[in-house]
Amino acid sequence: MQIFTYTDARNNLKTVLDRVIDDSDVAVITRKEGQHAVVMGQDYYNSIMETLHLMSSPSNAAHLAKSIAELRASKAIERELLDETED
Repeated sequence: MQIFTYTDARNNLKTVLDRVIDDSDVAVITRKEGQHAVVMGQDYYNSIMETLHLMSSPSNAAHLAKSIAELRASKAIERELLDETED
């Protein structure tokens, strides 16, 4: 996470945007008064939203946790994907 003052972010907006996109990171822009703001690339944002969606269902979250545990315990089975173009 990178932290910029409002003035620095305004004066170096291209650099701030390039950094958050290139590094898949976030930038916090601080202000003297009021709440601070967070800037992130769209891909990073989409990833967070997808994760929140997947974890919003308790049964899906449990299934994902079980799958991750199996992977870490080397119990994963590699399978070949089906080709949808085959009849």
